[in-house]
Amino acid sequence: MKAIQLVKYGKADRAFRITELPVPEPGEGEVLIKVSSFGLNFADVMSRLGLYREAPKTPFVPGYEVVGTVEKSNVASLKEGERVVAFTRFGGYAQYVTAPELAVVPLPERVSGAAGTALATQYCTAWHAAIDMANIREGELVLIHAAAGGVGIALTQIAHMRGATVAGTAGSEEKIRFLKDSNVEYAVNYREKDFVEELPRLTGGRLPDVIFDPVGGKNFSRSRKILAVGGRIVTYGASDQLNHLKNPLAPLKLLFGFGFLHPVGLIMNSKGVLGVNMLKIADHKPEILQKAMQQVVRLAAEGKLIPVVGKEYPATEIAAAHAFLESRKSIGKIVMNWE
Repeated sequence: MKAIQLVKYGKADRAFRITELPVPEPGEGEVLIKVSSFGLNFADVMSRLGLYREAPKTPFVPGYEVVGTVEKSNVASLKEGERVVAFTRFGGYAQYVTAPELAVVPLPERVSGAAGTALATQYCTAWHAAIDMANIREGELVLIHAAAGGVGIALTQIAHMRGATVAGTAGSEEKIRFLKDSNVEYAVNYREKDFVEELPRLTGGRLPDVIFDPVGGKNFSRSRKILAVGGRIVTYGASDQLNHLKNPLAPLKLLFGFGFLHPVGLIMNSKGVLGVNMLKIADHKPEILQKAMQQVVRLAAEGKLIPVVGKEYPATEIAAAHAFLESRKSIGKIVMNWE
C-alpha cells in the first residue's frame, strides 16, 4: 500500500516521503479499513515541526482520522464493506489502516467522505470539550478562540445547539466575515483589537461563562482575566508555540505564558480549568470517544452539525496541504483523498 511517512522535521516540502508499506493485519477487536479520505489537524503541523510530544519517532505515518470501508473485521459490530469513519492513533496517512472497534463508527451515505473526516477528531474534540467537560448551558456566553478552524467551527455549532451565545476570535477579516455568516454573535479580529478589552465592550460588560482555548501561553492567561464567576476555561492545544519557533527559550516562554494557577483563586470565584487531549481519551477512556463519535455522526446525518470543508487535495499533494494549514489562512477542514 501507499503511505505517507514523516521522515524529517521542518518545512512541509522536505518533511514527507510517499512510500510502499505492507498492508497491516487487524488484531483481535480491530478492523482493517481501506481508506478513501483522511484529514489534517493542527496537531499534524506540530508533529511535523517536532513539537508534539505524543508523536512517535521518525519515520512514522501521521494521521488521526480516516473515512473508508471495512476490508477485514475481527469484531461483530462492523461488517466487511461497511462505510465507516475512524479515529486513528497515527497511521491515517495511508491507503489502509487498522483501528479498534471503539474508535470506528458507521458513516451514513448522506454524510460526505470529506465532511466525515472532520467528525472523528475535530468534532469529537469539540463534543467532549463542550458537553462532557464544560457542560455548556442554555443562555451562557461562550468565547471560542480560533473560531474559524475545524474545532472552532464545531464548537460554535454545538454551543448554538445548546442555546448559548457565541463570541469568536480570528486573525483576518475574511475569517471574521465567515464567523458573522456563521451567526457568531460577537466576532473579534485579535490581530487588530485586544479581545480582553473588545469583548466586554461588545457585550455591554458581560463576561464569558465558558472559554475554549487552543492557543495556550499568554492567550490562556489573558483569557482567564475575563472569565465570569462560575466559568470554565477549556484548553486543548498550544499553537502559540509557532510564534516562537526561532527562540531557543520558546518552551519556557510558552510555559510561563500560561501563568500561575492557585486552587484558592479558583475556589473563591468558583471557576474551573479543564484540559482536553483526545489521544489520552482514546487510550484510557475509549468508550467516551465512541459515544462522542456516535453523537456527532448522528447529528451530522440529521443536518444539525455541518462540517465545513475548506479545501481538498489529492494525497500526493500532502506538502502543499500542510503548508496551507500552517499558514493559518484555512477555514474549516482540510481533506486529503486517495481516489
